[in-house]
Amino acid sequence: MADAISPQAGEKIIEIGPGKGALTLPLLERSGALTVIELDRDLIDLLRKMVSGKGDLEIHNQDVLTFNFSSLTNTSTLLRITGNLPYNISTPLIFHLLKQHHLIQDMHFLLQKEVVDRLAAKPGSGRYGRLSVMVQYHCQVEKLFNVGPGAFTPPPKVDSAFVRLKPYTPLPWQATNHKHFSMLVKQAFSQRRKTLRRSLKNLAEDKDFVLSGIDANLRPERLTITDFVNLSNSIIEIH
Repeated sequence: MADAISPQAGEKIIEIGPGKGALTLPLLERSGALTVIELDRDLIDLLRKMVSGKGDLEIHNQDVLTFNFSSLTNTSTLLRITGNLPYNISTPLIFHLLKQHHLIQDMHFLLQKEVVDRLAAKPGSGRYGRLSVMVQYHCQVEKLFNVGPGAFTPPPKVDSAFVRLKPYTPLPWQATNHKHFSMLVKQAFSQRRKTLRRSLKNLAEDKDFVLSGIDANLRPERLTITDFVNLSNSIIEIH
């Protein structure tokens, strides 16, 4: 994981949820300075003792789901964020970070393999959904390698995978109204077995589908990111 991240001196490296420091120490030794965000107050002293003399460790004892990442950087220094994320917060955390994508150079996360497969899924796949569209709208997604249960203590009942998310600069797609685009995607996949005409009946009319060149009889997993952006933009333009 440290090799894949390849931290360099002078970069702003952020580790989320360092725990007992399995990744913290190799990151700190390579970069010389590291910022960590850890919710468990009982782990703070352990981390400080473990890295004593190894480099400059900045610790924020806060909930990462409400953390303001803009407090860690300025416009000239982008953040490199990593972590072995707890499965129960991985999706809400990724959405939290996407709201601050302009601050981020890249993200490397160890996640449940199923989540990584959803992040990287392509249109037409059963795994392709809201998470796929919203993350791929903002980021290039690269699955790096799988990690088996034996790498953890205690071993979980699921496989994990390490993924790289690299925010686009600039975005290859541009939703006219990002809030509307996000709502449209969420609504479409909330009833993914229905056609777009039915699942989006409160958001889109036939003329919206005609203008955007999208077949209203398709199910949402058939649409590309460009399709969703075009549909949202068409609705905004008409209404």
